[in-house]
Amino acid sequence: MVESWATFGVDLHLEPSGPGLRRGLTDALRDAVRGGRLAPGTRLPSSRSLAADLGIARNTVAAAYADLVAEGWLTARQGSGTKVADRSVAPSAGTVRHRTEHRRPVYDLRAGSPDLASFPRAEWLRAARRALTTAPYDALGYGDPRGRVELRTALAGYLARARGVRADPERLVVCAGFTHALKLLAGVLKARGARTLAVESYGLDAHWRLAAAAGLPTVPLPFDERGTDPGGLGDGGGVLLTPAHQFPMGVPLHHDRRATVVEWARRTDGLVLEDDYDGEFRYDRRPVGALQGLDPDHVVYLGTASKSLAPGLRLAWTVAPPGVAEEIAAAKGGVDTCGALDQLTLAEFITSGGYDRHVRAARTRYRRRRDALVQVLAVRAPWVRVTGIAAGLHAVLRLPPGTEEEVVRAAARLGLALDGLGPRHRHPDAAGDPPDALVVGYGTPPDHAWSGALDTLCTALSVADLRKPG
Repeated sequence: MVESWATFGVDLHLEPSGPGLRRGLTDALRDAVRGGRLAPGTRLPSSRSLAADLGIARNTVAAAYADLVAEGWLTARQGSGTKVADRSVAPSAGTVRHRTEHRRPVYDLRAGSPDLASFPRAEWLRAARRALTTAPYDALGYGDPRGRVELRTALAGYLARARGVRADPERLVVCAGFTHALKLLAGVLKARGARTLAVESYGLDAHWRLAAAAGLPTVPLPFDERGTDPGGLGDGGGVLLTPAHQFPMGVPLHHDRRATVVEWARRTDGLVLEDDYDGEFRYDRRPVGALQGLDPDHVVYLGTASKSLAPGLRLAWTVAPPGVAEEIAAAKGGVDTCGALDQLTLAEFITSGGYDRHVRAARTRYRRRRDALVQVLAVRAPWVRVTGIAAGLHAVLRLPPGTEEEVVRAAARLGLALDGLGPRHRHPDAAGDPPDALVVGYGTPPDHAWSGALDTLCTALSVADLRKPG
């Protein structure tokens, strides 16, 4: 029978070495504290527990503890045990330099993130509690590589209702974020014989690099006022689009071009990868349904919780044609690579109505921010033209020619993180040089920082000494 004292205390890995056990243990403990492996305030095991773990006499441990207390490395108080003492350690010059060079901005208006402070913690916690209480034991196992059936079922119903997706739980695969899903699909396309991946001229270079790393060079498609032009699609095998709300330009794909994309996929038996990254957020127009609803046999729908909830959840999903879903699941290695408890929580959050309530509240909050952005710029920077604002979490601010870099630099000096449009353009020769513009993520700042971020943005525009053309 194990003695009761052996079940108490914390685990501590030590390897005493030297001419004697007491000295070796003392040196090992001192090195662990000095090196930062034992942080200030860490409670150490009792002398009896550590002696049992190391197979040495309790008096040896007690003596080592006493030596380090006397030296100031540890503290010992009756009733509170032995702890690592609080000691101020001067940071190295390299650490100071690193912190200086990577100073965080005061405000952040970069696109790509929602307001993380508005994450529905209380409702999420209630959903997590209900999900964990009712979860079957097998939910804690390795799981179906497609993901938990509870989440796939909840998502199938929600996507059909809210986004017009023709979904079936058997054709849904849960992934660890959008980039994970895209990586899996790039591998599937390559295995199917695809040679290239057509992409929009404007987008995220991280996605283009990911496709290239999978052996699929990207071919940019031209862009105009009707969105991405698919007329130049060849027989490369696949195309990646953001048809509901092009990123970052903010326009929906014209209905004629939606039809052209579907016709191309049917004719060539290619796959359309539909990135519906912020489809829930629309303001001045009727919602644009998913392209997948036009042809679920040739369109792979990709959705994510990153914009509606938080990117830290690392939850995304694909709705794929028959056969493709199995190939995506197989590419995951035969096991579920996403946290089962988070999947169960999201399933409960959706089925209980919490997800819909959160999205509606977020939509109202982001619309107020967008309206404030437009109104303030109309007064303080009337030479700026705001576009792409009918939906989503960002706006494109068109600037006079030759001023984009100047504004971005001015914003950085003021502590405002801001992206220009230039880095979001794939190839200068794909659709001409991009216009000077800013991509402003009005969903990113928390509520308490929004007015300050907006004021700093206007200051950055005025510092650049912009003037209305003509």
